[in-house]
Amino acid sequence: MPLPKKDYDAVVVGSGPNGLAAAIAMQQAGCSVLLIEGRNEIGGGLSTQELTLPGFLHDTCSAIHPLAAGSPFFQTLPLAEHGLQFVYPPVAAAHPFDDGTAAVLKGSIEETARLLGADADVYRRLMQEVTGDWQLIDRDVLGPLHLPKHPLAMARFGLKAVTSALYLSKRFSTREAKGLWAGMAAHSIQPLSNLTTSAIGLVLMAVGHLRGWPVPLGGSHSVARALASYFVSLGGHIQTGFYVSSLRQLPDAHAVLFDVTPRQLLQIAGYRFSSLYQWQLNRYRYGMGVFKVDWALDDAIPFAAEGCRTAGTVHLGNTIEEIALGEQLTSKGGHAEKPFVLLAQQSLFDVSRAPKGKHTAWAYCHVPNGSTRDMTAAIENQVERFAPGFRERIIGRHTMNTAQMEAYNPNFIGGDINGGILDVGQLFTRPALRYSPYRTAAKGIYICSSSTPPGGGVHGMCGYHAAKQALKDIFKLEPTPLHANHRNISAANAG
Repeated sequence: MPLPKKDYDAVVVGSGPNGLAAAIAMQQAGCSVLLIEGRNEIGGGLSTQELTLPGFLHDTCSAIHPLAAGSPFFQTLPLAEHGLQFVYPPVAAAHPFDDGTAAVLKGSIEETARLLGADADVYRRLMQEVTGDWQLIDRDVLGPLHLPKHPLAMARFGLKAVTSALYLSKRFSTREAKGLWAGMAAHSIQPLSNLTTSAIGLVLMAVGHLRGWPVPLGGSHSVARALASYFVSLGGHIQTGFYVSSLRQLPDAHAVLFDVTPRQLLQIAGYRFSSLYQWQLNRYRYGMGVFKVDWALDDAIPFAAEGCRTAGTVHLGNTIEEIALGEQLTSKGGHAEKPFVLLAQQSLFDVSRAPKGKHTAWAYCHVPNGSTRDMTAAIENQVERFAPGFRERIIGRHTMNTAQMEAYNPNFIGGDINGGILDVGQLFTRPALRYSPYRTAAKGIYICSSSTPPGGGVHGMCGYHAAKQALKDIFKLEPTPLHANHRNISAANAG
């Protein structure tokens, strides 16, 4: 029996990368889709603005995009035809030490390993195994818990990924390898002693070797604009400036997909849910927040280590011991005097980001969820520590604490940019323990945000999998298969 006529087949609320991915997947399957965004510009965390001085373009939230380049879904889309171009820094990520040297992640496993001294063979074996299996397991790693298509390859990855970053670091003996590893694992935004913190480190390193850590030309909003352009080219509709606070505001649709976290979902549609599901969503846990600084600079950051001067991303934290101590302290509600800092220097590779001869820089550190402490001095001290003379180059500054991050994007609860802590208790059961994490307890209502597997990052896979579930449940359809056409995302070095 055909479905009754509705205003739309599907409505997607929220236009972050997952909302855009869900809308595209539904539209590709032949559905009529309306994408709604509360702000006047689509993209969520994919935003670029003049935050400091005129002519200086800063990424408001996300900046460097290894997971966008490595996304099994985005690789199927003709995003280059819709204006997306990536530039690939010679060094994906650098990790400086107090003596003026740095460990670096390069595209080549061999080149990266060769610079790790006594740990060269250990690193080479580890990453060759992960990258060798990656094309067999990427869709399983970046998806919900299910029976993998290649169980042995997935088991090889899973046995390493489930461990804590501190446990896996015991494979290494050098300060360089341990420090490089700690910086990667700290992207998990939780203590390095937690189980599964190895997962994000392995994924980021593998994608770095296979796809790089690219910078989108023109800013992160270029990713959102390309996705939106493609969605509209398929016949999709976008409405901005429409903040949804209740289901009753929405047009009639067979399916509604929410790119929001459990807290907003309860506020918008909680009255439709069972008491058990409401209880589960209320128990959902959010993780550490971030404090962010953007700088306008009159020259490039004068890093002491050469590898940092050609890196798109720089991890500031010195040794694994220092990083682990700071992350543990922050998770318990403290503020590290020497916080782990993630820094990006996009203007080195994209001249459109700053006036001629000038530069931008972007950085954040982890803080307790909801903290409003000003961490500007602590972050700048860390940069100055590894780049003497940095402060002298600052000509403009913009900061955002956790409250301001959440005000900008309501999905960043307490400054949590991952949509909820990604620990072992919520890695695959986010936001609730259910057969499908994307289904809610109300028919036709789905959640497609980073509060579902596989979690945070600009990859769109949460949205893709939620759309896949909705298509199967309501329309008895399957989304476009994930057969990657790597030419669709521009991989050319445009620098």
